[in-house]
Amino acid sequence: MKNNKATKLTLWIFIGLVAGIVFGLIMPGRFEWALPVINLVSSLYMNALRMMIFPLVFCSLVVGIKGIGSVSATGKIGLQTVLFFVCTTLFASLLGLFLPQALGLGKGVTIEMMEATVEATKFTSLLDTVKNLIPANPVASFVNGDMLQVLVFAIIVGTTCIALKEKAEPFYKVVEAVNEISVKIISVVMLFTPIGVFCSIASVMYANGTATIIALAGVLAALYITYILYVLIVYGGIVKLVGKYPVGTFFKKVMPAALNAFGTCSSSATLPISKKCADDMDVPNEISSLALPLGATINMDAVSILMSFMIVFFANACGVEVNFGMMVTVLLANTLLSIGCPGVPGGAIACFAALSAIAGLPAGIMGVYISINTLCDMGATCCNVLGDIACSVAMKETCKLDKQNK
Repeated sequence: MKNNKATKLTLWIFIGLVAGIVFGLIMPGRFEWALPVINLVSSLYMNALRMMIFPLVFCSLVVGIKGIGSVSATGKIGLQTVLFFVCTTLFASLLGLFLPQALGLGKGVTIEMMEATVEATKFTSLLDTVKNLIPANPVASFVNGDMLQVLVFAIIVGTTCIALKEKAEPFYKVVEAVNEISVKIISVVMLFTPIGVFCSIASVMYANGTATIIALAGVLAALYITYILYVLIVYGGIVKLVGKYPVGTFFKKVMPAALNAFGTCSSSATLPISKKCADDMDVPNEISSLALPLGATINMDAVSILMSFMIVFFANACGVEVNFGMMVTVLLANTLLSIGCPGVPGGAIACFAALSAIAGLPAGIMGVYISINTLCDMGATCCNVLGDIACSVAMKETCKLDKQNK
């Protein structure tokens, strides 16, 4: 019965996605009166998901660490997660650089520059991130939505609960209750996901229109083919070879999270649904409660592909030489900047502004990139979310925590 309900929900989310694309494209001139309603429902849905992100992340992580019962085991999970994402991000950046160059994308293309002012992500963002890991004000971290600081605070609280043992039980029971409440609320919100995805994608299609899609159809098609191959080969291989989990079953169970990520362009907002998908695949809470929020923060594989892809495309189109030195610089900068890239809609724009300046591209290309950013970001977010869940499935096997705790 549980699998049947999940299949029906996935089908309805897919129907909402397709219907939203169609409606968004035919909306101009016909159904523009519906735009305020579409935007209202989309905002309500996104807010309902965001409402539970930080309570769920904090409480599930504290519960997970307490369940592990060992500080060393917690460190093992965190280290494996970071290594997983750093390695896949490097590979993704490399693929994004060499594939478009090999295909000659952008050569012979004339781009009409568009003015756009964007504040670039600073190249020192990695250092700033490390410096600010421990929150001076934990409450402010929740208010400001600083996921890394919330993660660190939860790890500190969770490990302290292990050290205090029985003395921490009253607090732990409250956290455990809030975690159960958060999961229940998310389960209810998920029932409205088809409507939320319909409204989110409809507004995206309306804002971009068919002209933008057709004008850059070639590069978008190549980019999405790269996304798909990366997901199937890299994540599918990791799930099969490392996680010892059936690939077909994996992709079937992650569809709700994948479709929601595609429609909302937010890996952070999809986090509660990703957690539920991981639970459905019997990934221990001790693993998913740390790997998934950490992945939503630092796993930017597809953003790395997107950034490298677009740098090479625009460089070829603008006549900027793509030499080995430039590719190495972009590769390293891309990997570092991706860690500071927020998992929210439009988060990649600031990163691209920094990378395009490093690569010596004309400032006017920012306007062109911004016009297609959302169309690129939908697939990138979907890919990143799949990577987060694939990591947790693989770690279910490598950490063996399920066997230890039983």
